[in-house]
Amino acid sequence: MKYTALGKSGMKVSRLCLGTMNFGPATDEKEAFRIMDAALDAGVNFFDTANIYGWGENSGLTETIIGRWFNQGGGRREKVVLATKFYGSMSDPLDGPNNEAGLSSYKLRRHLEASLKRLQTDHIELYQMHHVDPSVTWDELWGAFEVAVHQGKIGYVGSSNFAGWQIAVAQAAAQNRHFLGLVSEQHKYSLTCRLPELEVLPASQQLGLGVIPWSPLDGGLLGRNALKKIEGSRSGGNAERVEKHRSQLEQFAALCQELGEPQDNVALAWVLKNPAVTGPIIGPRTLEQFESSLRSLEIELDESVMKRLDEIFPGPGGAAPKAYAW
Repeated sequence: MKYTALGKSGMKVSRLCLGTMNFGPATDEKEAFRIMDAALDAGVNFFDTANIYGWGENSGLTETIIGRWFNQGGGRREKVVLATKFYGSMSDPLDGPNNEAGLSSYKLRRHLEASLKRLQTDHIELYQMHHVDPSVTWDELWGAFEVAVHQGKIGYVGSSNFAGWQIAVAQAAAQNRHFLGLVSEQHKYSLTCRLPELEVLPASQQLGLGVIPWSPLDGGLLGRNALKKIEGSRSGGNAERVEKHRSQLEQFAALCQELGEPQDNVALAWVLKNPAVTGPIIGPRTLEQFESSLRSLEIELDESVMKRLDEIFPGPGGAAPKAYAW
């Protein structure tokens, strides 16, 4: 396994991040345990979750499953760099208007305590804001995060779904308080979603954030079964999107066939090649899917392949403003 520092922090994480969103809704507890055990065996030490995973009335279920896995012992908790997120409305821990989606000092404290209980741990290495909330001041948020860090309940702070300018504002506010601020940004990024190359990736690199791409396969669109209209396949819910991108996907499949590698692993290898990226989040539903994804770490894409991928999936032209201004 390959490792790298998470942004400007001294914490080392694996180049693949195990996403757990499917644990509970799509993957039962027994299979989730098998996947997490296999991840540790393979050297994947970076696990990502969120308090809302499980969804709706089952919000918190995924964290609960991870907590029960930790509780088996065997050094499981000690070996994992644990990341979770808060923002959304939970089923019961908050009452009235404070249960609405958003950020606040109140929600941070309540959600953090609830996550710690479900995860059966006393600390979380990376606590992330699942979305930006422009109605809340950074003085309020950084004050609350500082308390949580000083209490030893969290190690670092991360953001998710922030714009480049919002990352800059957050970091400036943290610097004014002599606080470390954000060490990571979790953002949608893939061959079919390259807009972050304009602002988010350059801002993150400049300000010391590691980028953790979510949906690097664009919901299965870049998977090996995307062109197969088979009910229940990984592209089962993507029929309209497959038709919209059919020409690109056919060219991509042909290129991958030349390389002798499946599409999903090539798509992951492409994301991994970007110097702004810490590691993409993989979201396996089965042990087989997890084990297959490990191959992406060994794939080396040369300049000619990268050029062909640019031709198939054109990006925005580079970082702003050079991408569109003289």
